[in-house]
Amino acid sequence: MLRGLDGDAAAHRELLRALSAKLLGFYRRRVFGDHSVVEDLVQDTLIAIHTRRASYDRSQALMPWVFAIARHKMIDLHRRKGGRIEVSLEAAEHVAAVDDAEAAAAGYDLDRLLAELPAKQRDSIRLVKLEGLSIQETSERTGLSVALVKVSIHRGLKRLSERLGREGDDGH
Repeated sequence: MLRGLDGDAAAHRELLRALSAKLLGFYRRRVFGDHSVVEDLVQDTLIAIHTRRASYDRSQALMPWVFAIARHKMIDLHRRKGGRIEVSLEAAEHVAAVDDAEAAAAGYDLDRLLAELPAKQRDSIRLVKLEGLSIQETSERTGLSVALVKVSIHRGLKRLSERLGREGDDGH
């Protein structure tokens, strides 16, 4: 984001591409029904991020700002549809939430933990568990077999669980 604000167009395009994947997962977990609604929300949010990027406070974390815009887009859609979009019960608290700093910090921690995994495990977990793709879609996207995607997820989650268990034992 900072490089994009400083005029690096390639960095700005890369930011929007990366945010697109995060927003897709964010909306897929919260909005049910027509997939085109999710796609529209992602596009509306990316446009808002692009057009309002000058309002981003460089001293603040990026993701709380992004997810605040995403929540507002979801609320706007809800109002336009007369309260007729389906939102999961657990997502309802996120729609009304005001501060996502804790979620952003958790996202950072998760990214750091995932970075320690081998690529197959990291990509499989990210696509299935975070972005909401099916095992089959992940297989097609990564070129891994369905069985290998399942094994990668299992092994990666086991490794993360062990890692977190060790951190908890020594007070980190």
